[in-house]
This record gives sequence, structure tokens and C-alpha cells, in this order.
Amino acid sequence: MIFGMALMTFILIIFAVLAGLYMAWNIGANDVANSMATAVGAKAITLRQAVLIAAVLNFLGAVFLGSDVKHTLERGIVNVDKIGDAHSIMLGFLASIIAAAIFVTLSTWKELPVSTTHAIIGGITGFGLVAGGADVIIWKKLGEVAMSWIISPISGAVIAYIVFRSIVHFVFASGKPAEAAKKFGPLFIGLTFFIISLSLFTKTHLGDVLFTGMNQIMLVSLAVFVVSTIAGIFIVGEMTIGKGYEAVEYLFKRLQIITSCYVALSHGANDVANAIAPLSVVLTTALKDTSIVDSNFSYYLLALGGAGIAAGILTWGYKVIRTLGSKITALTNTRGFSVDFGTATTVLVASRLGLPISTSHTVVGAVIGVGLARGLEAVDLSVVKKIIYSWAFTIPASMALSIIIYKGLMIVF
Repeated sequence: MIFGMALMTFILIIFAVLAGLYMAWNIGANDVANSMATAVGAKAITLRQAVLIAAVLNFLGAVFLGSDVKHTLERGIVNVDKIGDAHSIMLGFLASIIAAAIFVTLSTWKELPVSTTHAIIGGITGFGLVAGGADVIIWKKLGEVAMSWIISPISGAVIAYIVFRSIVHFVFASGKPAEAAKKFGPLFIGLTFFIISLSLFTKTHLGDVLFTGMNQIMLVSLAVFVVSTIAGIFIVGEMTIGKGYEAVEYLFKRLQIITSCYVALSHGANDVANAIAPLSVVLTTALKDTSIVDSNFSYYLLALGGAGIAAGILTWGYKVIRTLGSKITALTNTRGFSVDFGTATTVLVASRLGLPISTSHTVVGAVIGVGLARGLEAVDLSVVKKIIYSWAFTIPASMALSIIIYKGLMIVF
């Protein structure tokens, strides 16, 4: 009997690890477009270069900057204390991983950008309703998720629109775009590194280690802005090769590559928890009476998640890149830079204000925003409609799948 229970636990652990890898693979396959789609669409880099760069940076971000696996996803959606039964909790989080992964796989197959965070939230909510009823669900959190469907794309669209229109006004409409690019280029270089610095250190593990408060982060970021702007004065000539519009696009091509790489690094750090947090619940519960769960356990899980994300990027990452990079609207380097800048700024501000945000939804909104800057006819509304439908379907579909899988796991285990 004891041997049989030990065998079942071992099988469950292997099954959970494979499910976590599968979810991480899905995160890489679907969410790589958040960082690299605009660079590919604007032809700043090739598709092959994009997936290779994104795979490396996502892995490094997950392993070295990754969120603590004791993430909000573990307790922020369902009050596990009200459920009580450790076995039900373990199987419920496993069901959540599998359900979310299946939904994201189907979405990636259809080349639709969805929020992997919302998919896992839907999965956790589904098992929570079955295991403990409506009382165990933290409905406020679900309300915040619903808010993000509106906040994320609109904020991304507005900021990206403003950035692109600013480039048009100060550079393209100047009559001498190449000269204007050299004049305003250092400012855009400084702003790029300012946003990257703020985003890298604000409410991140790295920021907590290096700084004691937001004042220090702001001072360092301002110093980065000043130094990079001054440096830009000396190097902007080399970054504006060609004449007229060609010189402008060449400058923003370089800046866009930088912002895309940053977003890829940040994505690995932030979204690895979507696969690893639920997995950590399953494993720590199953292994609670062993010495395996030690101080290094989190790092092993982060490495596992980072490897899965990298594998997803390298295999299926191209699918959603095509949608965001070319199907919604035509992108140039200035438009792509505006999308990346708008996305990073939106996520940064939302983080500081404590507002719910989805990077996937923000990127889509930003792409639509730069498209609308050229008129409604520049945006393929049929593609936008499909994406919005997939967003609305994410949580209920993940919930339904999770309930079915949870009931099946309860029978098997």
C-alpha cells in the first residue's frame, strides 16, 4: 500500500514537471511576439534572428531576474486555506496548468496573441469553484483582470499613438528629416534608456537587491538618461545613415532592436511564473516531507521554466509574430519603436500605480494605435476582431477545461 502511494506520488510529480514544461513552452510560443513581432514586422531583424535572440534573453531573464515562484498566482486567485485538503489543492493547480496550456496552444495554432497570465488565472478559478465553491474565489482579483482588458490595450494605443505622432511632427514634417533626426535623435536615445532603466529596477527582484527605494531608482534612471543623451549627441551621426526618411528609419531601427531585446529579457523575468508558480504548489505539496525542497529549489524551477520558454520560442514562436508584425497594420522602424516604447511605458506606469495590466493586450493596443495614427483604413479590423474574441474567451475556456481535467485527475489519483 505504501509502495503504491509512493509510486502514484512519483508519477504525479513527473506528470506535473512535464505539464510545467508544456506551459512554459506555450508561453514562449505565444508571448515571444510581445517583444520581437514589431522588430520582425519592421524588418529591423530577421525572423530567425528574432527567435534566437528572444530564446537566449528570455532564458536569461527567467533564470537571473525571474519572479519569485511564490507568486500571487499561488494565493491571489483562490483562498487555498478554505479548501484545506492538500491533495485537492495539488491536483487543482496541476489541472490549472494543463488547462491553460491547452488553451494557449490552440490560440497559438490560430496565430492569436492571448494573455498566458489570464489563461492560468482562468484555470485556477475553475478548479477553485469545484473544490471549494464561490466563497474560495478572490473575486476582486478577477475584477482587476477584467479591468485589464480595457486598461491594457487603450493605454498602449494612446501612448504609442502619441510617440509616433511626435516623431512625425518633430522629424518627418520638419522638411529636413535627416537633420531633424540628428537634432532630436539624442533625446529619443536618452528616453529609451531612461524607460529601460526604470522598468528594469521598478518592483523587480533586481531593483530590490540594488536599491532601498524609488528615489534611488529615479536618480539612477535620470543619470542614465543624461549620460545616454550626451552619448547620443556623439553617436547619432553614425545612427542616421542615408538621406531623408531613410536616415530616420535607420536611427529608429537601432533603437527598436534595443527596446525589443529589453522587452524579451523582461518577459522571461516576469512571465516565467505563469508556468512555475502553479508547478511549485504541486511539487512543494508532494515533496513536503523530503529534503528536496531546499533554498535552491526555486532556481531549479526558474531554469526549468526558462528552458521551456526558450524551446517554445524556437519552435512555434514565429506564428503569433506574423499576426502582430504584419497582419494588423504595416510596420516601419519608427512605428515599431513607438509600439515598444508605448508598451514599456504602459507596463511601467501600471506597475507603479498598482493597476492590472497584460503585456500581450498592451502590445496589440499599441500596434493598433500606430496604425490609427495613419487612419482607420490602415488597420485590419477583421484581425483585431478575432483577437478581441480570443481575449474574451480566455478565462471561461480555461475555467471549463480546468474543471474537466480536475475531475479527471481526482479519479486517476
